[in-house]
Amino acid sequence: MIPQTFIQELLHRVDIVDVVERHVRLKRAGSNYVACCPFHAEKTPSFTVSQTKQFYHCFGCGAHGTAVGFLMEYSGLGFVEAVKDLAQSVGMTVPEVRSERSHERAAEGENLYTILLTAARFYRTCLKDAPRAIDYLKRRGLSGDIAKRFGIGYAPDGWQNLAGAFPDYDAKALASAGLVKQNEEGRRYDVFRDRVMFPIVDVRGNVIGFGGRVLEASDGAKYLNSPETPVFEKGRELYGLYQARRAIRDAGRVIVVEGYMDVVALAQNAIEYAVATLGTATTAQHVQKLLRQSDEVIFCFDGDSAGRRAAWKALETSLPELVDGKQVRFLFLPQGEDPDSYVRSRGKDVFERLLNTATPLSRYLMDELTGQVDLSSAEGRAALIHAAKPHLAQLQNNTFRLQLVRDVAEKARLTPEEVEAACGLTPAARKRAASPARAQRRGGPELWRNLLRIFLEAPELVHRVSEEQKRELQGDPEFAPVVALISAIEKTDVHSTAALLEATRNSEYAELYTQVRTDLLSGGNEADKLEADLKGAFLQLESRALDAAYRDLLSRPSLSESERQERDRLWQRLTELKGAGGVGQPSPM
Repeated sequence: MIPQTFIQELLHRVDIVDVVERHVRLKRAGSNYVACCPFHAEKTPSFTVSQTKQFYHCFGCGAHGTAVGFLMEYSGLGFVEAVKDLAQSVGMTVPEVRSERSHERAAEGENLYTILLTAARFYRTCLKDAPRAIDYLKRRGLSGDIAKRFGIGYAPDGWQNLAGAFPDYDAKALASAGLVKQNEEGRRYDVFRDRVMFPIVDVRGNVIGFGGRVLEASDGAKYLNSPETPVFEKGRELYGLYQARRAIRDAGRVIVVEGYMDVVALAQNAIEYAVATLGTATTAQHVQKLLRQSDEVIFCFDGDSAGRRAAWKALETSLPELVDGKQVRFLFLPQGEDPDSYVRSRGKDVFERLLNTATPLSRYLMDELTGQVDLSSAEGRAALIHAAKPHLAQLQNNTFRLQLVRDVAEKARLTPEEVEAACGLTPAARKRAASPARAQRRGGPELWRNLLRIFLEAPELVHRVSEEQKRELQGDPEFAPVVALISAIEKTDVHSTAALLEATRNSEYAELYTQVRTDLLSGGNEADKLEADLKGAFLQLESRALDAAYRDLLSRPSLSESERQERDRLWQRLTELKGAGGVGQPSPM
């Protein structure tokens, strides 16, 4: 876990303009910088970077965040990786809290990167002297440029060829890297022999493992993958992502296929936005990484039963990760075809036209669910609800879930509310018109939003809020986002908006905080103005509470002497507050 204090110091040292400008050409526009957004195609710049606020926002696609968030979204890095990347750029060392074993594994990992890179270079050298392997790649339609781009090599036949690359063939690290094994007699041997080698590279360009493919179909398992190591987890990595990142951004979508050769063959045919899972089913980490790269993910599988099982697994894994604005689709190729064979026989244009026909996840899910039941009977419609329940429960409570609930409701001849109740779902938020009395009591939506704006602009002003004022906020559910923000500021003691946004990254109100902060990109307020705004906001809160108590006393048919005194006291205080900038007092009765 990275301490928040370190993240604050890091964001204080880095300049988001420098970070973004390494990847995007920025142009000054007033106090901000602008560019065409790197996350979606556009001709007119809508991507804005604020140097004073250390924040970026695209008014076209909604992408937003700090320097950490930019690296995560642009480079597909995880949070920890992005922090490490930024820290390295300013000469800082991330002070992770680790056990002694964790330190050993980290040191071992750094050593493994070096070993795996050495092996990759060895295999590439061997390919030059392997006519069988070169002929195999040529038969598959691959050029030398594509082989070089993906670092493709060849592991020679023989038991100890890696001894020529490593002076100490008996080193423990070679086994830890998954390159050698030891038989029962204690003799070591190479894991990869007589195979075309595909280096697996992480998003930072480090070689972390290999996939080896046989040259002839009869020579054992078609593919052999590296085992999991301290630097390689199959459930987290995607083959070809490092090479495909720019093409994914340019195309606005990413294709997920099943094999190394599918990725390489598509790239050979100028479809460079494909990646592959590594001999494992699609995981939540895969989906999260893909959706950070693009708003559209297309799973492309063979049309056989194995391909459809893999697609259904990908659908189930994707459900919890779907948010509004992102889409997942599925494409099943004709029987006997895979992306490699299809694109080589038909070409890029035909394959991309086929991609455009991919089935949206919602339709695929509904087709599968309704295909299992008889919708003409009450029993069948009840069975549909039973089958849909676990899938709907996986979805986030957003507009996409509401749309699916409505689709299920239509098929089951129920209302969306009835489907939500039958599936045990929290009702989706629906707009309700607030009564005038409710709006007056709450002072409209601007008060809580104004407090968010103040604290996001100047987190230090939280220390001006009294315990009594905090209790008043805690007593009204409408101010829950404000209460949560105050708590985050007090716990982390942040001193800048960028650090605060990172500290609240996992908050249920994170998007709301970002929206409010985005409204301030066009300008800011002086400290004195913000302090005055804070004072005015709490005057309004006090006025609101006094006004409610005053009206309650006025509504009673008779008052005791003490109640009349309280009424007069409230009237006097409301009059004072009006003069101080609070809301006006009601007319006396």
